[in-house]
Amino acid sequence: MRVALATDHAGFPLKAPIAQWLTANGHEIVDFGVDTDATPVDYPDYIAPAARAVASGDCERGVVLGGSGTGEQIAANKIRGIRSVEAADPITARLGREHNDANVLAMGARIIGRDIALGCVQEFMNAEFLGGRHARRVAKLMALEDVQA
Repeated sequence: MRVALATDHAGFPLKAPIAQWLTANGHEIVDFGVDTDATPVDYPDYIAPAARAVASGDCERGVVLGGSGTGEQIAANKIRGIRSVEAADPITARLGREHNDANVLAMGARIIGRDIALGCVQEFMNAEFLGGRHARRVAKLMALEDVQA
């Protein structure tokens, strides 16, 4: 599976372990940056291109990282077709896939450590959308993108 991977400076400490896990498990990474945590950056500049790659179908899923994961989730969810789940535990990551057909996982390096992050990635990547009653709800979520304020 092709996976978009993006981070800002605060999420950078989780990038290498996640990239290693993805590669070791047969996934292809499309890297949207950053390559260092030395210089503060604005997370939308990195997260939005990764989310667009998922929305366009160039990547099947995405993992976006920041300090808390909250801004990254919001930025990803601004892109039409994205359903990003912010997870600080593996159960939330799995349920985001199973119940909400989440296609982007957002996490915060200042919130969770390496082992929890890898557990979240594993659950997110291995889980499948359950469909059924959840499909009706996801369709309603997606219809919200067409509602004018």
